[in-house]
Amino acid sequence: MKYMLMVLGKQSDYEAMAGRASEGSPAWSEADLKAMFDHMGALNDDLAEAGELVDGQGLAEPRQARLVTAGADGAPVVTDGPYGETKEVLAGYWIVDVPDFARAAEIAARAHACPVPEGAPNPPVVVHPVGGAPGTEM
Repeated sequence: MKYMLMVLGKQSDYEAMAGRASEGSPAWSEADLKAMFDHMGALNDDLAEAGELVDGQGLAEPRQARLVTAGADGAPVVTDGPYGETKEVLAGYWIVDVPDFARAAEIAARAHACPVPEGAPNPPVVVHPVGGAPGTEM
């Protein structure tokens, strides 16, 4: 079964990773970034080696997102990102193909164990089944 594992974040988290601290988000050092990239790289490598990784990506900072709707004529109407400064947004994801929810939860827990600087937020990883009929259980 396929699951999407989603890591959440805020614009302030991206700022902190760029070395700019804000309330609740201390600035990350080069060593902090290296630890994060090493952890995530090892996770990605292990998932790929096990044949469980379908796709995984980190996303650009929220301020680069745009909201697109359609005008009356069907043409795209583009506005600045739909996210307020304090709302969490999707920061990255994995699509994994694993036997069951328990395995997806193990992977999510490993992703959540990623090192972060002291005092930095570490939001949970959301595990969401991909596809499936409405009302089916995990």
